[in-house]
Amino acid sequence: MNATDLFLLGRTLMGLAERALPRGVNTSVRLVLIDAAYHPGSSISQITERTGFPQSHVSQSVAKLREFGVLETTVDPADRRRTLVWPTPALEQRAARIGTATPLRDVLASALDHERFDELREAVAAIELLASLFTPEVLEAAPRPTDVPEPVSSDR
Repeated sequence: MNATDLFLLGRTLMGLAERALPRGVNTSVRLVLIDAAYHPGSSISQITERTGFPQSHVSQSVAKLREFGVLETTVDPADRRRTLVWPTPALEQRAARIGTATPLRDVLASALDHERFDELREAVAAIELLASLFTPEVLEAAPRPTDVPEPVSSDR
């Protein structure tokens, strides 16, 4: 694999992830929301660092999400120049109204041949391995996905 192959794989995985995320808000704002939900009490700078988005974009996204009532901010008492971001209790209610995310295994299954359960299981395991190696802090905070279901036997 070379850098171009890795880049194309990354784009493909991002596309699959976007298909799995709930609709309603653009992807980059949604990722700021997800990061804030997984890391309550984070500063704008910490969210910027984890998401890779410019600080101005994170600040604008947080402001938009505050207007929606799903995030709130406070001034950091230790450093009054910093803003801390928290999910609100309304986040869970609003998420239920918008709809849940499509399970990743379902998105991967639609991208692969549905009959190739071994490959699907291997793909999920490979993605989980990569995530554990490159984004362990996200996995520690994130809810764990369910396992890939066993294939239903067609024996009658």
